[in-house]
Amino acid sequence: MNCLFCVILEGKVKAHFVYEDKSHVAILDRYPIQLGHTLVMPRDHHEKITDMNTENVSTLFSKVPVIARAILKVTKADGFNIGQNNGKAANQIIPHVHVHIIPRYSNTGPGWTKRMISNEEDLENLAAKIRKCVQSVQ
Repeated sequence: MNCLFCVILEGKVKAHFVYEDKSHVAILDRYPIQLGHTLVMPRDHHEKITDMNTENVSTLFSKVPVIARAILKVTKADGFNIGQNNGKAANQIIPHVHVHIIPRYSNTGPGWTKRMISNEEDLENLAAKIRKCVQSVQ
């Protein structure tokens, strides 16, 4: 299988984890739309959400509020978007189900901004803050 997220989950590619349990993880997006842009995904590989059963979809989405609360607290964002793309036509870049939590800031306006290129140190510092906050809000 040639799935970047599966390779990350195998520990072969570095990622900045903000949440982990036995069945799900959340990592910072390497090219975030906004500071704190996070991807929540199941450890099991599913290309599209329609490949998952209802219980697994429910479990995946149950992680979103916990992680979003921590992201909002750490980044001081004014709001957030949730996104979930399925298939190339829907702009799914990596074929592994994942939910985007994209913090939004009033001073950047409602439109999408150009993706940022974050450095490793900034990503790791932010991930550590969110991880700590997730643990305190669970």
